[in-house]
Amino acid sequence: MRRVTWILAIVMSAALLLAGCGKKDAGSVVKDLDHVIGKLESYQGTGRMVLQTGQEPQEYQVEVWYQQPHYYRISLTNEKKDITQVVLRNDDGVFVLTPHLHKSFRFQSDWPENQGQVYLFQSLAQSILLDTERQFTKDGNSYVFDVAANYANSGQMARQKIWLDQKSLAPQKVEVSDSSSNVLVKLDFTQFEFGKKLEKDSFDMQRNMTSWDLKSLDKDAPVSGAATEPAAGAASPDGKAAADKDTPASAQAGAAGKDAAAGTPASGASAGAAADGGKAPAASPGKAADGSAKAPAAAAGSGGAAADAGKTPAAPGASAGGAASASGTGAKQPAPAAAGTAATGASGADNKAAANSSAGFGLIEPSYMPKGVAQQDIRDVKLGENTGIMVRYQGSYNYTLLEVAPQTQTVSVLPGDIVDLGYTLGVVTGDEKKTLTWTYEGIEFRLATADLPHDELVKIAQSVAAEAGK
Repeated sequence: MRRVTWILAIVMSAALLLAGCGKKDAGSVVKDLDHVIGKLESYQGTGRMVLQTGQEPQEYQVEVWYQQPHYYRISLTNEKKDITQVVLRNDDGVFVLTPHLHKSFRFQSDWPENQGQVYLFQSLAQSILLDTERQFTKDGNSYVFDVAANYANSGQMARQKIWLDQKSLAPQKVEVSDSSSNVLVKLDFTQFEFGKKLEKDSFDMQRNMTSWDLKSLDKDAPVSGAATEPAAGAASPDGKAAADKDTPASAQAGAAGKDAAAGTPASGASAGAAADGGKAPAASPGKAADGSAKAPAAAAGSGGAAADAGKTPAAPGASAGGAASASGTGAKQPAPAAAGTAATGASGADNKAAANSSAGFGLIEPSYMPKGVAQQDIRDVKLGENTGIMVRYQGSYNYTLLEVAPQTQTVSVLPGDIVDLGYTLGVVTGDEKKTLTWTYEGIEFRLATADLPHDELVKIAQSVAAEAGK
């Protein structure tokens, strides 16, 4: 009898122990999650992301790769429009690639350490670990955490729910909501694998650019440009400028630099690369590719200096807002077109029609405008062999919007950050004077300002998508 009693006692104790092990609380799951991060070497995941941050939902197929210690590759594909963008981080810096346009931005950044991303496991895990007021529940085979959303470039996102697999703690689903509990972002992972072995060159910029060419061979439309040949003024992998006088000056149209004459953000300039080992100045907008002053210069939004044989003109698209003009007057004064510029003198509908005709594409005006701001003028500008449209806005805030159809690859080496606009990715460069650059439906947009708050900058850029779709 005693033997039977002891056996029953052992069985009950084991059952209670197993039952206790199966009921983890938030603290024990967080501890396990911290352990997973500590030994994280690599992962690969795919999923479907729906964004509700604009007027219409935007759907993307997401693929994310990570390799220790700081290699990232994120591919975002809008299948409806057959557009793919790739974010890379490797030893050369951070890149935002638009392969089908042979367009790339290279910039210096701590991304993603300095700004979380909903599709990165590290960002999700850190938001759980850092929120001491986290809420925890279970849903079938998932652990569900409701925590604060901390995304640097979006003030709308307040909370997020994160579903983790109970066995591996791999992310399964994420929902990010605003302060009114409206879901802005929904991401469903269809596959996620820790410890995935990735090829050494998976994070190489050139491979990711040229792989698009290989995929495009079966397309009816030919692929223009050569991603393997750096553009004039573009930084090569070793950081030196590529010297190619036959490359049009539009290759320098990248993220914003600085206008040495006016001190405004020169959103059309490259990182100051020289065409001859740093001796001769690189071809600039307003000069022909061979360095002569044959090509007409674009009028700078801040009233840049006139183009002459011995001086480099102010970059087109430089911010008119909040920046001093070359003559030292305030930016609120309209800048006259410099000699040799291609700015149209018309106004209103005639001005817009002339700019549309000259650029070869229709002007896309943002549907959102901050209170107290009015459109001042529209003018066409010449960027090397390309023609673009520049719109100036003045009032409570001052800014310019430059639109151009890019023809060549552009690489910049400037401090910057990635901004998720919902329908595409952008790059913000500059400090006091900022330029937000992004590409959408074949058009490159550069929004330059000295006084727009970040949230307003993003709202204006986001409103372009609604107008482009009309």
